[in-house]
Amino acid sequence: MKHIPFTPLAFTIATLIAAPTLAEQQLESVTVIGDSSSISKLPGSAHLVDADELAEFEFVDINRMMRSVPGVYILEEDGYGLRPNIGIRGAQGGRSAKISLMEDGVLVAPAPYSAPEAYYFPSAGRMNAIEVLKGPGSLQYGPFTVGGAVNMLSTPIPTASEGMVQLEAGEFGETRLHAHYGASTENTGWLLETQQQYADGFRQIDSAGSADIAKEDYLLKGRISSDRDATYRQQLDIKLQYSEEESGMSYLGLTDADFKKDPNRRYGISALDEMQNRHSTIQLNHSIELSDSFTLHTQAYYNKFKRDWFKVSEGDLIDAVNTGGSVDGVLDPQAVLDGTEDYTFGVKHNNREYEAKGLQISADWRFNTASVSHELSFGVRQHRDEVDRFQPVENYEQVDGKLVYLSTDIPDTAEESSNNRVEEADATSFFIYDDIQLNDKLTLTAVLRYKDIETEQQRYNDAERTEKGSYRTNQVDEWLPGLGLVYQASEQWSLLAGVHRGFAPPGAGAADGQGPELSTNYEWGARFDSGNLTADVIAFYSDYENAVQNCSVAVKCPNGAESGTYQLGEAEIKGLEATLGSEWVLTNGWILPVRATYTFTDAEISEDSDGNDLLAGDNLEYLPENVFAISAGLDSGAAWRLNLTAAYQDEMCVNTQCNRGDTDQFDYTESLWVVDAAAHYDFMADLTGYLKVDNLLDEQVIISRSPDGARANRPRTATLGMKYVF
Repeated sequence: MKHIPFTPLAFTIATLIAAPTLAEQQLESVTVIGDSSSISKLPGSAHLVDADELAEFEFVDINRMMRSVPGVYILEEDGYGLRPNIGIRGAQGGRSAKISLMEDGVLVAPAPYSAPEAYYFPSAGRMNAIEVLKGPGSLQYGPFTVGGAVNMLSTPIPTASEGMVQLEAGEFGETRLHAHYGASTENTGWLLETQQQYADGFRQIDSAGSADIAKEDYLLKGRISSDRDATYRQQLDIKLQYSEEESGMSYLGLTDADFKKDPNRRYGISALDEMQNRHSTIQLNHSIELSDSFTLHTQAYYNKFKRDWFKVSEGDLIDAVNTGGSVDGVLDPQAVLDGTEDYTFGVKHNNREYEAKGLQISADWRFNTASVSHELSFGVRQHRDEVDRFQPVENYEQVDGKLVYLSTDIPDTAEESSNNRVEEADATSFFIYDDIQLNDKLTLTAVLRYKDIETEQQRYNDAERTEKGSYRTNQVDEWLPGLGLVYQASEQWSLLAGVHRGFAPPGAGAADGQGPELSTNYEWGARFDSGNLTADVIAFYSDYENAVQNCSVAVKCPNGAESGTYQLGEAEIKGLEATLGSEWVLTNGWILPVRATYTFTDAEISEDSDGNDLLAGDNLEYLPENVFAISAGLDSGAAWRLNLTAAYQDEMCVNTQCNRGDTDQFDYTESLWVVDAAAHYDFMADLTGYLKVDNLLDEQVIISRSPDGARANRPRTATLGMKYVF
């Protein structure tokens, strides 16, 4: 049975399983789901990718870690998972902007209310586990409840003095160091951790070499706790994190013809594209057990993120080549991309500073009313975030394939104010969650969340910001109820059903009076657990009365807007999730585990928009109909083990009009099967070597056409590693 550090999401899932009192366990950790028998008691959809599962393949890319989670969709972009696009149950996946994304229970998107696109993502390779919660339970978190919540759990403080060093080296110049060490006494504990990841990159830039990656991440945790026999047991945890990244990532993809010749090519016009960022976190958690049945938690956090993504936006050239069109002032768009025609263009400093801070106070109370038992959680959170954009454009000329600097344009006019603005959001939320055990077989979960969000956007007409330009403000508030039921039909079978109100804030670019995204979400299904075989099937249906898309350069809205929000109107999303897992132990001691997951999704606009630019029956973009994953292993029970996983994802429509029938190849991505393999050998109890091969069959297809042009998934990549535990 696994233990992980205390987090609000982890605590809630554990209390739903009737976890023991805090007096019976350490305050800093609770059991999360634990085993298949516990899953059947959960009043909703939940999935845990635990430390053992992560260790099977030694993945560093969050896309690979999560693609086996049912109901989750992945849109790859850079091949390394630096800025993933994760969607849940039809909720839009662009920049993971429609899920409540957390690390150790704290929102980690740089500005989840004012600018929810997650341009920062924690280093997935240092994570100990990943939780995914859907259904009524997601109402406890927010701000996004239309799809669900993803909570990444960092390495816990060890219960004794121990550490780990992991080294990797692989193709395309990839190297990684992951190390941590910590210790504990009855009243104190600490952990120091780092992950450092480097790569030359698999894309080759014309006349400029490869697109390299360098990311460093550092983490420090500390803990002070009272004696176990104290009248009021309490604990204070502090977490400090810092990371920085330089990566030669670009928004510019390829024409289809060039993709077929070499999917890993990059045009020389994008040679200067680079992301630079720094991120820091301070998190404080305090828990005090006021009685055997009542515990109070206080959580304070501060996140800061600064980035400058220096990149071109020349998608018009690619579109012109693909469709045989033209670009003003260009004789031959393909020649410009090849570097043989001179061309003048701009490279923008997508320079932004983010701050997010908050305070949450919550409590857990267990009590009985007559013969009915309650596990009640309630709390309030005050959150504030801000994004400051000041984005100059540097002008270059391509001459004989080389880039020559010309000048810099500072955003100092009203026409350029979209690149010179500050956006802010203040959010107050309250939740109450009651897990009610009506009898031995029936559990009712009732949840209510309230949101009050105020946003504003101020644009400036001069570089000094003495002349204010356009100003927007908006306010939304909503009550979000939810109900869940679990019926334990037998020792092996359980039935579940749930309904809850989905919500997503419109962002600080919304005009006065613009409402949030709202939906009514239903789920129902069954779980089976016979000990050596587990399975579940869950159907879901979401009725959107107002679907909203946040516009960005990465994910343009249907009207072409790159900022603000766009009202998609009414929509319906329905689907099915299925999982199957088993493990066979052979007579010779070998172990054969097998896991499989499948997700079917059907989504479309259900009513014509006011301007008729969206019609009933239009599909939602970048949403695959079928997603499938299967993994199998062979464990000798002694020194060696082998694991293999295969994942499939359907082709996706890149706009909202594929259902109208007038489409071509440029409206779609391509379907993809990807096979990954990993082999481990234990040289001794504390020293393990491994070989992992991502994309074993070296299958590369067009996985995305956003933002600008076709781009491929990662090619076959072999990596050797060693892990020493002490």
